[in-house]
Amino acid sequence: MKRAIFYTIMLVALQISVGAIVMVIWNLVMGEDPNPKSNITCTIVTLTAVSLVTAAVFLLTKWTVVSPNWIRTRPWAVICWSAVAALGLLIPSLWVEEMMPELPNTAEEAFIGLVSTPWGYLVIGLMAPFVEELVMRGAVLRSLLKWHNNHWVGIAISAALFALIHMNPAQMPHAFVVGLLLGWMYYRTGSIIPGVVYHWVNNSVAFAVGHIAIALDPAGKGDVTLIQLFNSEPRVLMAVAFSLMMLLPALYQLNLRMKK
Repeated sequence: MKRAIFYTIMLVALQISVGAIVMVIWNLVMGEDPNPKSNITCTIVTLTAVSLVTAAVFLLTKWTVVSPNWIRTRPWAVICWSAVAALGLLIPSLWVEEMMPELPNTAEEAFIGLVSTPWGYLVIGLMAPFVEELVMRGAVLRSLLKWHNNHWVGIAISAALFALIHMNPAQMPHAFVVGLLLGWMYYRTGSIIPGVVYHWVNNSVAFAVGHIAIALDPAGKGDVTLIQLFNSEPRVLMAVAFSLMMLLPALYQLNLRMKK
């Protein structure tokens, strides 16, 4: 447990320290305001640097141990069903989120900036899925599974930590649910690859929807409600039902095909 908390603290510390260093260097070299709210290029450079340094630290210290053994078994069906599960959970999760009281969205401005440029996909769609799985499943959850005999205890704690590191109340409910699913997938496979694929699909769809929303309404916030997307409540419910018809078979297939 102590090791899992240590890894989480190190992740946050690296984000803060590397981010601060990059912004200071940016200000000295470019002579521009490094404030993420006003300089999206600096934000992308900063987040990319944070991701690369974090991955390097966790791999070089062997806090996260990666192995090609699982992918050598050619688990293509698991990878495909992981992607289907990601697509299937998005709309039901958003629907539940819209039913809940509105939570503060502290990352709204940064998200708008990132999805407004294709370069933002480097951070949201590529860097975040790999680095977050590398740390939260490959290091944090791995240590928690050794700490407690009941794997669901470790999975639940890692999901809670995963939600907290987003430091954005609006994202936390979805992040916690996804964290449970990603933790289960890691427990069953011992690999971060299914989680990376799931995370990549989830973030890619979020980026695409936000990017299109900004393109259609530059003055908007990049977020689209289900009612706006489907035009009526019955269509929203149909979309939720259709998504569940993707999610539930995907979970069933993953349960069959992921070998512990």
